[in-house]
Amino acid sequence: MASRKLSSLLSLSSCFSSSSFGNPSSSSHVSVCISRFTTFASIEKPINPSVKIEHNQLLIDGKFVDAASGKTFPTLDPRTGNVIAQVAEGDAEDINRAVSAARKAFDEGPWPRMTPYERSCILLRFADLVEKNMDKVSALETWDSGKPYDQVANVEVPMLVRLIRYYAGWADKIHGLTLPADGSYHVQTLHEPVGVAGQIIPWNFPLVMYGWKIGPALACANTVVLKTAEQTPLSALYVTSLLYEAGLPPGVLNVVSGFGASAGAPLCSHMDVDKIAFTGSTETGQRILEMAAKSNLKSVTLELGGKSPFIVCEDADIDQAAELAHFALFFNQGQCCCAGSRTLVHERVYDEFVEKAKACASKRVVGDPFQKGVQQGPQIDEKQFQKILKYIRSGVESGATLEIGGDRCGSKGYYIQPTIFSNVKDNMLIAQDEIFGPVQTILKYKDLDEVVRRANATQYGLAAGVFTQNLATANFLSRALRVGSVWINCYDVFDAAIPFGGYKMSGQGREKGIYSLSNYLQIKAVVTPLKNPAWL
Repeated sequence: MASRKLSSLLSLSSCFSSSSFGNPSSSSHVSVCISRFTTFASIEKPINPSVKIEHNQLLIDGKFVDAASGKTFPTLDPRTGNVIAQVAEGDAEDINRAVSAARKAFDEGPWPRMTPYERSCILLRFADLVEKNMDKVSALETWDSGKPYDQVANVEVPMLVRLIRYYAGWADKIHGLTLPADGSYHVQTLHEPVGVAGQIIPWNFPLVMYGWKIGPALACANTVVLKTAEQTPLSALYVTSLLYEAGLPPGVLNVVSGFGASAGAPLCSHMDVDKIAFTGSTETGQRILEMAAKSNLKSVTLELGGKSPFIVCEDADIDQAAELAHFALFFNQGQCCCAGSRTLVHERVYDEFVEKAKACASKRVVGDPFQKGVQQGPQIDEKQFQKILKYIRSGVESGATLEIGGDRCGSKGYYIQPTIFSNVKDNMLIAQDEIFGPVQTILKYKDLDEVVRRANATQYGLAAGVFTQNLATANFLSRALRVGSVWINCYDVFDAAIPFGGYKMSGQGREKGIYSLSNYLQIKAVVTPLKNPAWL
Protein backbone atom coordinates (compact mmCIF):
# COMPACT_ATOMS: atom_id res chain seq x y z
CA MET A 1 0.00 0.00 0.00
CA ALA A 2 1.09 3.64 -0.51
CA SER A 3 1.52 4.39 3.20
CA ARG A 4 3.74 1.36 3.60
CA LYS A 5 5.81 2.52 0.65
CA LEU A 6 6.29 5.97 2.17
CA SER A 7 7.11 4.47 5.55
CA SER A 8 9.76 2.37 3.83
CA LEU A 9 11.12 5.51 2.22
CA LEU A 10 11.56 7.10 5.61
CA SER A 11 13.18 3.97 7.02
CA LEU A 12 16.84 4.43 6.26
CA SER A 13 17.83 0.79 6.66
CA SER A 14 17.46 0.48 2.89
CA CYS A 15 17.86 4.10 1.83
CA PHE A 16 21.58 4.74 1.35
CA SER A 17 23.00 6.78 -1.51
CA SER A 18 26.56 7.64 -2.44
CA SER A 19 28.00 10.88 -1.12
CA SER A 20 31.27 12.75 -1.18
CA PHE A 21 31.58 12.67 2.60
CA GLY A 22 32.44 9.04 3.27
CA ASN A 23 33.16 5.64 1.89
CA PRO A 24 30.99 2.52 2.12
CA SER A 25 31.49 0.53 5.29
CA SER A 26 33.87 -2.40 4.99
CA SER A 27 34.98 -5.05 7.41
CA SER A 28 38.06 -3.01 8.22
CA HIS A 29 35.91 -0.08 9.34
CA VAL A 30 33.26 -1.94 11.32
CA SER A 31 33.84 -3.20 14.83
CA VAL A 32 31.42 -4.67 17.36
CA CYS A 33 30.56 -3.13 20.70
CA ILE A 34 31.84 -5.48 23.39
CA SER A 35 28.51 -5.31 25.20
CA ARG A 36 25.51 -7.03 23.65
CA PHE A 37 26.54 -7.19 19.99
CA THR A 38 25.42 -3.90 18.46
CA THR A 39 27.23 -3.22 15.17
CA PHE A 40 29.35 -0.12 15.55
CA ALA A 41 31.22 1.75 12.80
CA SER A 42 34.39 3.21 14.30
CA ILE A 43 34.68 6.99 14.73
CA GLU A 44 38.29 7.12 15.88
CA LYS A 45 38.99 9.10 12.68
CA PRO A 46 35.72 10.93 11.92
CA ILE A 47 35.17 12.05 8.36
CA ASN A 48 35.59 15.80 7.96
CA PRO A 49 32.83 17.33 5.82
CA SER A 50 34.07 19.50 2.99
CA VAL A 51 31.74 22.38 3.77
CA LYS A 52 32.57 25.92 4.87
CA ILE A 53 30.67 27.70 7.63
CA GLU A 54 29.61 30.91 5.87
CA HIS A 55 26.93 32.20 8.23
CA ASN A 56 27.34 32.28 12.01
CA GLN A 57 25.84 35.70 12.75
CA LEU A 58 22.29 36.78 13.44
CA LEU A 59 20.09 37.58 10.43
CA ILE A 60 18.15 40.78 11.09
CA ASP A 61 16.41 42.97 8.52
CA GLY A 62 17.93 41.00 5.65
CA LYS A 63 21.54 41.37 6.86
CA PHE A 64 23.91 39.16 8.83
CA VAL A 65 25.01 41.06 11.94
CA ASP A 66 26.80 40.38 15.21
CA ALA A 67 24.88 40.15 18.46
CA ALA A 68 24.45 43.53 20.13
CA SER A 69 26.51 42.28 23.07
CA GLY A 70 29.23 40.88 20.81
CA LYS A 71 28.89 37.54 22.57
CA THR A 72 29.16 34.18 20.82
CA PHE A 73 28.66 30.55 21.84
CA PRO A 74 30.11 27.33 20.43
CA THR A 75 28.06 24.90 18.39
CA LEU A 76 29.51 21.42 18.85
CA ASP A 77 30.07 18.34 16.71
CA PRO A 78 28.12 15.53 18.47
CA ARG A 79 30.54 12.97 17.02
CA THR A 80 33.43 14.33 19.07
CA GLY A 81 32.27 17.21 21.28
CA ASN A 82 34.63 19.51 19.37
CA VAL A 83 33.68 23.05 18.37
CA ILE A 84 32.39 23.46 14.81
CA ALA A 85 32.01 27.25 14.95
CA GLN A 86 31.35 30.19 17.23
CA VAL A 87 27.86 31.54 16.67
CA ALA A 88 26.44 34.95 17.57
CA GLU A 89 24.52 34.74 20.85
CA GLY A 90 21.33 36.76 20.63
CA ASP A 91 19.59 38.17 23.70
CA ALA A 92 16.69 40.50 24.51
CA GLU A 93 18.23 43.44 22.69
CA ASP A 94 18.65 41.38 19.54
CA ILE A 95 15.08 40.11 19.82
CA ASN A 96 13.96 43.76 20.01
CA ARG A 97 15.95 44.55 16.85
CA ALA A 98 14.51 41.54 15.03
CA VAL A 99 10.92 42.23 16.10
CA SER A 100 11.28 45.87 15.09
CA ALA A 101 12.48 44.80 11.63
CA ALA A 102 9.64 42.29 11.31
CA ARG A 103 7.07 44.87 12.42
CA LYS A 104 8.32 47.44 9.94
CA ALA A 105 8.33 44.84 7.16
CA PHE A 106 4.73 43.95 7.99
CA ASP A 107 3.38 47.46 8.53
CA GLU A 108 5.28 49.27 5.78
CA GLY A 109 7.03 46.72 3.59
CA PRO A 110 5.97 45.06 0.34
CA TRP A 111 5.49 41.49 1.62
CA PRO A 112 1.83 41.67 2.80
CA ARG A 113 1.05 43.98 -0.14
CA MET A 114 2.44 41.73 -2.85
CA THR A 115 0.02 39.68 -4.84
CA PRO A 116 -0.22 36.16 -3.44
CA TYR A 117 1.19 34.92 -6.75
CA GLU A 118 4.34 37.01 -6.25
CA ARG A 119 4.85 35.56 -2.78
CA SER A 120 4.32 32.08 -4.19
CA CYS A 121 7.01 32.65 -6.83
CA ILE A 122 9.57 33.69 -4.20
CA LEU A 123 8.87 30.57 -2.14
CA LEU A 124 9.18 28.39 -5.24
CA ARG A 125 12.52 29.97 -6.13
CA PHE A 126 13.64 29.31 -2.56
CA ALA A 127 12.73 25.63 -2.86
CA ASP A 128 14.71 25.42 -6.09
CA LEU A 129 17.78 26.95 -4.41
CA VAL A 130 17.60 24.51 -1.49
CA GLU A 131 17.41 21.66 -3.97
CA LYS A 132 20.35 23.07 -5.95
CA ASN A 133 22.45 23.31 -2.77
CA MET A 134 21.33 19.92 -1.42
CA ASP A 135 24.83 18.62 -0.63
CA LYS A 136 25.86 21.68 1.37
CA VAL A 137 22.58 21.87 3.30
CA SER A 138 22.79 18.15 4.11
CA ALA A 139 26.41 18.38 5.24
CA LEU A 140 25.70 21.31 7.58
CA GLU A 141 22.72 19.53 9.12
CA THR A 142 24.64 16.29 9.63
CA TRP A 143 27.67 18.00 11.10
CA ASP A 144 25.67 20.11 13.55
CA SER A 145 23.05 17.53 14.60
CA GLY A 146 24.75 14.12 14.26
CA LYS A 147 22.06 12.74 11.94
CA PRO A 148 23.13 10.18 9.34
CA TYR A 149 23.99 12.03 6.13
CA ASP A 150 21.88 9.63 4.07
CA GLN A 151 18.86 10.40 6.24
CA VAL A 152 19.28 14.14 5.78
CA ALA A 153 20.03 14.06 2.05
CA ASN A 154 17.45 11.44 1.08
CA VAL A 155 14.59 12.32 3.41
CA GLU A 156 14.82 15.56 5.36
CA VAL A 157 16.08 18.05 2.78
CA PRO A 158 13.64 16.72 0.15
CA MET A 159 10.92 17.01 2.78
CA LEU A 160 11.85 20.67 3.37
CA VAL A 161 11.69 21.33 -0.38
CA ARG A 162 8.30 19.60 -0.58
CA LEU A 163 6.96 21.64 2.35
CA ILE A 164 8.02 24.96 0.84
CA ARG A 165 6.50 24.09 -2.54
CA TYR A 166 3.31 22.93 -0.83
CA TYR A 167 2.87 26.24 0.98
CA ALA A 168 3.89 28.21 -2.08
CA GLY A 169 0.89 26.56 -3.71
CA TRP A 170 -1.37 27.74 -0.89
CA ALA A 171 -0.29 31.39 -1.05
CA ASP A 172 -2.79 32.33 -3.78
CA LYS A 173 -5.61 30.10 -2.56
CA ILE A 174 -6.33 31.74 0.80
CA HIS A 175 -9.69 33.50 0.69
CA GLY A 176 -12.80 34.21 2.68
CA LEU A 177 -16.48 33.56 2.09
CA THR A 178 -19.64 35.39 1.14
CA LEU A 179 -22.21 34.57 3.77
CA PRO A 180 -26.00 34.37 3.56
CA ALA A 181 -27.37 36.74 6.16
CA ASP A 182 -30.19 39.25 6.44
CA GLY A 183 -31.13 40.16 2.87
CA SER A 184 -30.47 43.82 3.55
CA TYR A 185 -26.74 43.26 4.01
CA HIS A 186 -23.78 42.00 2.05
CA VAL A 187 -21.60 39.90 4.40
CA GLN A 188 -18.12 38.62 3.63
CA THR A 189 -15.18 37.29 5.59
CA LEU A 190 -11.57 38.28 5.03
CA HIS A 191 -8.64 36.04 5.96
CA GLU A 192 -5.78 38.33 6.99
CA PRO A 193 -2.25 37.62 8.32
CA VAL A 194 -1.85 37.84 12.09
CA GLY A 195 1.23 40.09 11.80
CA VAL A 196 4.58 39.31 13.42
CA ALA A 197 5.01 35.62 14.26
CA GLY A 198 7.60 34.47 16.77
CA GLN A 199 8.75 30.92 16.10
CA ILE A 200 11.00 28.61 18.13
CA ILE A 201 12.29 25.39 16.57
CA PRO A 202 13.97 22.37 18.22
CA TRP A 203 17.29 20.62 17.64
CA ASN A 204 16.03 17.17 16.65
CA PHE A 205 14.72 18.17 13.19
CA PRO A 206 16.08 21.67 12.54
CA LEU A 207 15.42 21.79 8.79
CA VAL A 208 12.07 20.02 8.78
CA MET A 209 10.76 22.13 11.69
CA TYR A 210 12.04 25.24 9.91
CA GLY A 211 9.80 24.33 6.98
CA TRP A 212 6.83 23.45 9.22
CA LYS A 213 7.07 26.89 10.81
CA ILE A 214 8.00 29.39 8.11
CA GLY A 215 6.03 27.73 5.28
CA PRO A 216 2.48 28.54 6.44
CA ALA A 217 3.53 31.80 8.12
CA LEU A 218 5.01 33.23 4.92
CA ALA A 219 2.29 31.81 2.68
CA CYS A 220 -0.22 33.76 4.78
CA ALA A 221 1.85 36.98 4.35
CA ASN A 222 3.13 37.25 7.93
CA THR A 223 6.60 38.35 8.95
CA VAL A 224 8.69 36.16 11.26
CA VAL A 225 11.29 36.18 14.01
CA LEU A 226 12.69 32.66 14.26
CA LYS A 227 14.80 31.47 17.20
CA THR A 228 16.91 28.42 16.46
CA ALA A 229 17.91 25.79 19.00
CA GLU A 230 21.28 26.60 20.50
CA GLN A 231 22.51 23.10 19.63
CA THR A 232 21.77 23.39 15.89
CA PRO A 233 21.84 26.94 14.55
CA LEU A 234 23.80 26.46 11.32
CA SER A 235 21.34 25.02 8.80
CA ALA A 236 18.59 27.60 9.42
CA LEU A 237 21.02 30.49 8.97
CA TYR A 238 22.27 29.08 5.69
CA VAL A 239 18.91 28.24 4.12
CA THR A 240 17.51 31.63 5.13
CA SER A 241 20.33 33.22 3.13
CA LEU A 242 18.97 31.25 0.16
CA LEU A 243 15.47 32.58 0.86
CA TYR A 244 16.76 36.14 0.63
CA GLU A 245 18.63 35.21 -2.53
CA ALA A 246 15.25 34.09 -3.89
CA GLY A 247 13.90 37.62 -3.44
CA LEU A 248 12.44 37.83 0.09
CA PRO A 249 12.15 41.51 1.11
CA PRO A 250 14.27 42.69 4.08
CA GLY A 251 12.88 42.04 7.54
CA VAL A 252 10.33 39.41 6.51
CA LEU A 253 12.25 36.53 8.11
CA ASN A 254 14.72 37.25 10.91
CA VAL A 255 16.81 34.50 12.54
CA VAL A 256 18.19 34.84 16.06
CA SER A 257 20.41 32.14 17.51
CA GLY A 258 20.61 31.95 21.26
CA PHE A 259 19.35 30.33 24.44
CA GLY A 260 15.87 29.90 25.82
CA ALA A 261 16.12 32.16 28.84
CA SER A 262 17.93 35.03 27.13
CA ALA A 263 16.38 34.94 23.63
CA GLY A 264 13.34 32.63 23.64
CA ALA A 265 11.68 34.16 26.70
CA PRO A 266 12.00 37.77 25.45
CA LEU A 267 10.45 36.68 22.14
CA CYS A 268 7.49 35.02 23.89
CA SER A 269 6.94 38.04 26.15
CA HIS A 270 7.40 40.70 23.50
CA MET A 271 4.47 43.09 23.27
CA ASP A 272 4.89 43.58 19.53
CA VAL A 273 4.78 39.87 18.63
CA ASP A 274 1.31 38.77 17.58
CA LYS A 275 1.70 35.00 17.62
CA ILE A 276 4.07 32.33 18.99
CA ALA A 277 4.68 28.87 17.53
CA PHE A 278 6.86 26.47 19.49
CA THR A 279 8.07 22.91 19.12
CA GLY A 280 9.80 21.38 22.13
CA SER A 281 9.20 20.03 25.60
CA THR A 282 5.86 20.13 27.40
CA GLU A 283 7.42 21.94 30.36
CA THR A 284 8.73 24.75 28.15
CA GLY A 285 5.37 24.91 26.36
CA GLN A 286 3.64 25.57 29.66
CA ARG A 287 6.00 28.45 30.40
CA ILE A 288 5.43 29.90 26.94
CA LEU A 289 1.66 29.89 27.44
CA GLU A 290 2.14 31.76 30.70
CA MET A 291 4.43 34.36 29.10
CA ALA A 292 2.03 34.87 26.20
CA ALA A 293 -0.90 35.37 28.56
CA LYS A 294 0.98 37.80 30.79
CA SER A 295 2.18 39.93 27.87
CA ASN A 296 -0.31 40.81 25.12
CA LEU A 297 -2.38 37.61 25.12
CA LYS A 298 -0.77 36.58 21.83
CA SER A 299 -2.06 33.38 20.26
CA VAL A 300 0.08 30.26 20.75
CA THR A 301 0.45 26.94 18.96
CA LEU A 302 2.46 24.20 20.59
CA GLU A 303 3.84 20.89 19.32
CA LEU A 304 5.17 19.18 22.43
CA GLY A 305 6.26 15.85 23.85
CA GLY A 306 4.91 12.34 23.59
CA LYS A 307 5.07 8.80 24.91
CA SER A 308 3.40 7.17 21.96
CA PRO A 309 2.06 3.60 22.09
CA PHE A 310 2.89 1.15 19.30
CA ILE A 311 0.28 -1.61 19.61
CA VAL A 312 1.04 -5.06 18.20
CA CYS A 313 -2.11 -7.19 18.02
CA GLU A 314 -2.08 -10.98 18.21
CA ASP A 315 -2.97 -11.34 14.52
CA ALA A 316 -0.08 -9.15 13.34
CA ASP A 317 2.67 -10.27 10.99
CA ILE A 318 5.35 -10.37 13.68
CA ASP A 319 8.30 -9.99 11.32
CA GLN A 320 6.84 -6.81 9.85
CA ALA A 321 5.65 -5.56 13.22
CA ALA A 322 9.09 -5.97 14.79
CA GLU A 323 10.76 -4.21 11.90
CA LEU A 324 8.29 -1.33 11.95
CA ALA A 325 8.38 -0.99 15.73
CA HIS A 326 12.17 -0.82 15.50
CA PHE A 327 11.90 2.04 13.00
CA ALA A 328 9.20 3.77 15.08
CA LEU A 329 11.55 3.98 18.05
CA PHE A 330 15.12 4.11 16.78
CA PHE A 331 14.72 6.47 13.82
CA ASN A 332 16.75 9.68 14.32
CA GLN A 333 18.58 8.19 17.34
CA GLY A 334 15.22 7.93 19.11
CA GLN A 335 15.07 11.73 19.19
CA CYS A 336 11.48 12.04 17.94
CA CYS A 337 8.55 13.53 19.84
CA CYS A 338 6.27 10.93 18.23
CA ALA A 339 8.61 7.95 18.68
CA GLY A 340 6.74 4.69 19.32
CA SER A 341 8.36 4.47 22.72
CA ARG A 342 5.79 2.22 24.44
CA THR A 343 5.65 -1.02 22.45
CA LEU A 344 2.52 -2.82 23.69
CA VAL A 345 2.46 -6.45 22.48
CA HIS A 346 -0.29 -9.04 22.90
CA GLU A 347 0.71 -11.74 25.37
CA ARG A 348 0.30 -14.57 22.83
CA VAL A 349 2.99 -13.17 20.54
CA TYR A 350 5.05 -11.33 23.15
CA ASP A 351 8.04 -13.69 23.44
CA GLU A 352 8.34 -14.10 19.68
CA PHE A 353 8.19 -10.34 19.21
CA VAL A 354 10.91 -9.68 21.81
CA GLU A 355 13.31 -12.05 20.03
CA LYS A 356 12.67 -10.44 16.67
CA ALA A 357 13.02 -6.94 18.15
CA LYS A 358 16.43 -7.95 19.56
CA ALA A 359 17.46 -9.23 16.15
CA CYS A 360 16.57 -5.89 14.54
CA ALA A 361 18.51 -3.93 17.16
CA SER A 362 21.58 -6.17 16.88
CA LYS A 363 21.87 -5.35 13.16
CA ARG A 364 21.57 -1.58 13.57
CA VAL A 365 24.79 0.15 12.52
CA VAL A 366 25.89 2.93 14.89
CA GLY A 367 28.73 5.26 13.98
CA ASP A 368 30.01 8.35 12.20
CA PRO A 369 26.94 9.79 10.44
CA PHE A 370 29.05 10.78 7.43
CA GLN A 371 30.03 7.15 6.86
CA LYS A 372 27.96 5.32 4.31
CA GLY A 373 25.73 2.59 5.74
CA VAL A 374 25.44 4.14 9.22
CA GLN A 375 21.88 4.15 10.52
CA GLN A 376 22.39 5.77 13.92
CA GLY A 377 24.65 8.67 14.80
CA PRO A 378 25.37 10.29 18.17
CA GLN A 379 22.85 11.88 20.49
CA ILE A 380 22.75 15.64 20.24
CA ASP A 381 24.92 16.61 23.23
CA GLU A 382 26.40 15.59 26.57
CA LYS A 383 23.28 16.58 28.52
CA GLN A 384 20.98 14.40 26.43
CA PHE A 385 23.55 11.60 26.38
CA GLN A 386 23.73 11.48 30.18
CA LYS A 387 19.96 11.76 30.54
CA ILE A 388 19.42 8.67 28.37
CA LEU A 389 22.03 6.65 30.26
CA LYS A 390 20.31 7.65 33.50
CA TYR A 391 16.99 6.29 32.21
CA ILE A 392 18.69 3.06 31.18
CA ARG A 393 20.08 2.63 34.70
CA SER A 394 16.60 3.37 36.05
CA GLY A 395 15.14 0.59 33.90
CA VAL A 396 17.64 -1.93 35.22
CA GLU A 397 17.12 -0.83 38.83
CA SER A 398 13.32 -1.00 38.53
CA GLY A 399 13.43 -4.66 37.46
CA ALA A 400 12.88 -4.49 33.70
CA THR A 401 14.87 -7.03 31.67
CA LEU A 402 17.70 -5.50 29.66
CA GLU A 403 17.63 -7.55 26.46
CA ILE A 404 20.28 -5.72 24.43
CA GLY A 405 22.41 -2.59 24.61
CA GLY A 406 22.41 -0.52 27.78
CA ASP A 407 25.70 1.38 27.45
CA ARG A 408 27.59 3.89 25.36
CA CYS A 409 29.21 2.98 22.05
CA GLY A 410 32.91 3.70 21.74
CA SER A 411 34.96 6.03 23.89
CA LYS A 412 34.31 9.40 22.26
CA GLY A 413 31.24 11.29 21.12
CA TYR A 414 27.66 10.86 22.32
CA TYR A 415 26.91 7.40 20.92
CA ILE A 416 24.53 5.01 22.73
CA GLN A 417 23.86 1.38 21.92
CA PRO A 418 20.35 0.55 20.67
CA THR A 419 18.72 -0.63 23.88
CA ILE A 420 15.68 -2.84 24.50
CA PHE A 421 13.87 -3.57 27.76
CA SER A 422 11.28 -6.33 28.13
CA ASN A 423 9.01 -7.10 31.09
CA VAL A 424 8.35 -3.39 31.49
CA LYS A 425 5.58 -2.25 33.84
CA ASP A 426 3.47 0.87 33.42
CA ASN A 427 4.71 2.46 36.64
CA MET A 428 8.39 2.36 35.65
CA LEU A 429 10.00 5.67 34.64
CA ILE A 430 11.08 4.21 31.31
CA ALA A 431 7.40 3.57 30.53
CA GLN A 432 6.19 6.98 31.70
CA ASP A 433 8.81 9.58 30.76
CA GLU A 434 9.85 10.79 27.35
CA ILE A 435 13.39 9.39 27.13
CA PHE A 436 14.15 10.88 23.70
CA GLY A 437 16.77 8.30 22.91
CA PRO A 438 17.34 4.81 21.45
CA VAL A 439 15.58 2.91 24.24
CA GLN A 440 12.66 0.61 23.35
CA THR A 441 10.34 -0.54 26.14
CA ILE A 442 8.21 -3.63 25.44
CA LEU A 443 5.09 -4.17 27.54
CA LYS A 444 2.60 -7.07 27.54
CA TYR A 445 -1.20 -6.81 27.34
CA LYS A 446 -4.16 -9.27 27.25
CA ASP A 447 -7.04 -7.70 25.28
CA LEU A 448 -8.13 -4.60 23.39
CA ASP A 449 -10.01 -2.96 26.26
CA GLU A 450 -6.93 -3.25 28.43
CA VAL A 451 -4.56 -1.90 25.81
CA VAL A 452 -6.78 1.11 25.10
CA ARG A 453 -6.99 1.95 28.79
CA ARG A 454 -3.23 1.66 29.26
CA ALA A 455 -2.34 3.41 26.02
CA ASN A 456 -4.47 6.41 27.02
CA ALA A 457 -3.23 6.47 30.62
CA THR A 458 -0.62 9.16 30.00
CA GLN A 459 -0.39 12.94 30.04
CA TYR A 460 0.58 12.82 26.38
CA GLY A 461 -1.51 12.28 23.25
CA LEU A 462 0.70 12.88 20.24
CA ALA A 463 0.65 9.70 18.14
CA ALA A 464 0.09 5.94 18.11
CA GLY A 465 0.82 2.96 15.90
CA VAL A 466 -1.46 -0.02 15.41
CA PHE A 467 -0.30 -3.25 13.79
CA THR A 468 -3.13 -5.64 12.90
CA GLN A 469 -4.63 -7.49 9.93
CA ASN A 470 -8.17 -7.03 11.23
CA LEU A 471 -10.05 -4.04 9.81
CA ALA A 472 -12.51 -3.94 12.70
CA THR A 473 -9.64 -3.85 15.19
CA ALA A 474 -7.93 -1.07 13.26
CA ASN A 475 -11.13 0.99 13.15
CA PHE A 476 -11.81 0.46 16.84
CA LEU A 477 -8.32 1.43 17.98
CA SER A 478 -8.02 4.42 15.64
CA ARG A 479 -11.10 5.93 17.28
CA ALA A 480 -10.43 4.84 20.86
CA LEU A 481 -6.88 6.20 21.11
CA ARG A 482 -6.75 9.82 22.27
CA VAL A 483 -3.94 11.02 20.04
CA GLY A 484 -3.46 13.38 17.13
CA SER A 485 -2.08 10.80 14.67
CA VAL A 486 -2.75 7.07 14.33
CA TRP A 487 -0.62 5.09 11.90
CA ILE A 488 -2.17 1.73 10.90
CA ASN A 489 0.43 -0.82 9.74
CA CYS A 490 2.88 2.02 9.12
CA TYR A 491 4.67 4.65 11.21
CA ASP A 492 6.14 8.13 10.82
CA VAL A 493 4.40 8.71 7.51
CA PHE A 494 4.75 12.46 6.98
CA ASP A 495 3.55 14.45 4.02
CA ALA A 496 3.16 18.19 3.76
CA ALA A 497 -0.62 17.77 3.49
CA ILE A 498 -1.03 15.54 6.58
CA PRO A 499 -1.79 17.52 9.79
CA PHE A 500 0.34 16.81 12.85
CA GLY A 501 -0.24 17.72 16.49
CA GLY A 502 -1.39 16.34 19.79
CA TYR A 503 -4.12 15.89 22.35
CA LYS A 504 -3.73 16.67 26.04
CA MET A 505 -0.23 17.84 27.06
CA SER A 506 1.23 17.06 23.66
CA GLY A 507 0.21 20.50 22.50
CA GLN A 508 -2.43 22.58 20.81
CA GLY A 509 -2.99 23.47 17.18
CA ARG A 510 -1.77 21.55 14.12
CA GLU A 511 1.31 21.73 11.95
CA LYS A 512 1.32 21.02 8.20
CA GLY A 513 -1.57 20.77 5.80
CA ILE A 514 -4.51 23.11 5.43
CA TYR A 515 -5.06 23.16 9.20
CA SER A 516 -1.77 24.96 9.85
CA LEU A 517 -2.87 27.98 7.84
CA SER A 518 -5.44 28.91 10.50
CA ASN A 519 -2.55 29.39 12.95
CA TYR A 520 -1.39 32.39 10.94
CA LEU A 521 -4.65 34.01 9.89
CA GLN A 522 -7.16 36.36 11.48
CA ILE A 523 -10.77 36.21 10.31
CA LYS A 524 -12.59 39.48 9.81
CA ALA A 525 -16.32 39.86 9.11
CA VAL A 526 -17.30 42.75 6.85
CA VAL A 527 -20.98 43.77 6.79
CA THR A 528 -22.30 46.33 4.27
CA PRO A 529 -25.92 47.56 3.90
CA LEU A 530 -27.53 47.04 0.50
CA LYS A 531 -29.64 49.92 -0.82
CA ASN A 532 -31.54 47.72 -3.24
CA PRO A 533 -31.45 44.23 -1.75
CA ALA A 534 -32.39 41.36 -3.99
CA TRP A 535 -35.28 39.16 -3.00
CA LEU A 536 -34.01 35.80 -1.74
